[in-house]
Amino acid sequence: MSKLHVDSLTKSFDEKKILRDIYISCETGKIVRILGRNGTGKSTLLKIIFGTIKGDYQHISVDNKVLQHQWDRKDKIAYLPQYFFLPKGVKIKNLISIFCNKENSEKLAELDIMKPFLDETSRNLSGGEKKIVEALLIIFSGAQFILLDEPFNGLSPKMTNEMQKLIKEQSKEKGIIISDHRYQEVLDISDEIYLLSESYLKPIEDLKELQRYNYLPKSI
Repeated sequence: MSKLHVDSLTKSFDEKKILRDIYISCETGKIVRILGRNGTGKSTLLKIIFGTIKGDYQHISVDNKVLQHQWDRKDKIAYLPQYFFLPKGVKIKNLISIFCNKENSEKLAELDIMKPFLDETSRNLSGGEKKIVEALLIIFSGAQFILLDEPFNGLSPKMTNEMQKLIKEQSKEKGIIISDHRYQEVLDISDEIYLLSESYLKPIEDLKELQRYNYLPKSI
């Protein structure tokens, strides 16, 4: 079992505190969900963990080894951003081996959800289809820990359900952190849940706590 550990992370933009004293950890075999309204700093937090943004202060480690640079994250942390990143003119089947080892490349190419896209290029896919392909490439990558930023945006309920099943399956060997603004089904498929609100990350046990923090209306 490996462990990703984030401690005392803070970040400001233009002297405004976005993240304060953030603590979060994730072990392989677990799914951690970060809820929060748009603009609360969820993406910023994931980018700092991944290494593309620097925190004002941060202590990030995997198995007690401090990660100081982005190249320290190689094979340890993979990140799905909200923006599309695949090259437009390369067939999807030719990109799989760039992200995945041989075993996972074969698994991914055999998935029913992936097969329709293998001979397509990114420019021919809809927004939802691109999201599915990019998410799968990251989820099946060789990294120990997977960061997924709003991975279900633009997906139909059916595709969302399929993606959640695959995430759950891959979490048997990996640690997965998902940022999301929706709470439906979150309590059922996540091992730990946090709410990012007013720049603090708060552990959540049930819907009543989300109501107490005014994330959900009291009437639910």
